[in-house]
Amino acid sequence: MAKQNGNANSVRVEIYDQVYNLRGTDPDYIFKLADYVDSKMRTVAEQTSTVDSLRLAVLAALNIADEYQVLKRRYEAVAGEFNRRANDLSGALDEVLKDGRRAG
Repeated sequence: MAKQNGNANSVRVEIYDQVYNLRGTDPDYIFKLADYVDSKMRTVAEQTSTVDSLRLAVLAALNIADEYQVLKRRYEAVAGEFNRRANDLSGALDEVLKDGRRAG
């Protein structure tokens, strides 16, 4: 649950039944982040017998960190492949331009 306070930069969110007043320039983004963290904590709570909210927060943070690392590795692989192809195309274009100058 999230709602905006009177202050344009202050947002009131609820994460795992705890209320937090957060500041930021994009309330919708803050709401989305808070909902995501709340969802992760509730998922971890369903999957474990842990009731301690601090432990749930740490386990949820570890799950989120794992998701981040997986996405980061995928991004780096795609970016590496993109850079390799861009370099190959750049080299091929240089060759075409060099051959065109010789023929001209």
